[in-house]
Amino acid sequence: FMMEMIEVAHILRRATSSSLILLDEIGRGTSTFDGLSIAWSVTEDICKRIKARTLFATHYHQLIGLEGEVEGLLNVHVQVAQTNGELRFMHTVADGPCDDSYGVQVAALAGLPRPVVERATDLLAFLERQAQGAKAGESGTPTARAQGQSSLMGYFAAAAMGSQTTEPAIAQPPQAHLDLIAKLETLDVDELSPRQAHDELYQLKQLLGDGADE
Repeated sequence: FMMEMIEVAHILRRATSSSLILLDEIGRGTSTFDGLSIAWSVTEDICKRIKARTLFATHYHQLIGLEGEVEGLLNVHVQVAQTNGELRFMHTVADGPCDDSYGVQVAALAGLPRPVVERATDLLAFLERQAQGAKAGESGTPTARAQGQSSLMGYFAAAAMGSQTTEPAIAQPPQAHLDLIAKLETLDVDELSPRQAHDELYQLKQLLGDGADE
């Protein structure tokens, strides 16, 4: 990610209106919101300040709302045909944003094990249903669309609280791991002597050992 950012920084500092800029998946090496924010900001800077001809491939669907808000920005996509769940790449560029990501289908084509693909399909269906609530009344702007990104965090939070649901179950961490986290949160490492630190480390190791059979 650092190398990617160094390259982007070089582009933003050196490019001129006569440059041709090619960017592929900026922001993919960090968290969703960090990456989206960086990609969004880079897009605005190129369009508003540098004004260079640019081809920017991204998986952040939130950015499609910038068309109409940022002068000179146009959405295009590579067409894909889907028949009975199978993809066929058309190798044709068309106007407008892509209607879907097709990430799970591509993962299947790449050879991911069938159980992994089926699990991903179930989770995707659930997350898309969750996102529909966040999109109620949305105007189609990147800000409104970004609300759907929080559904995954909410899903895991609900599972951690033990809520009953018919949706795909999320595995709970072993109790020993939870005890270990609780123990670490109470430690004031700045106040420990070397001997005390050794004792605490031994106790933490015992906690993990006790949970090995769970």
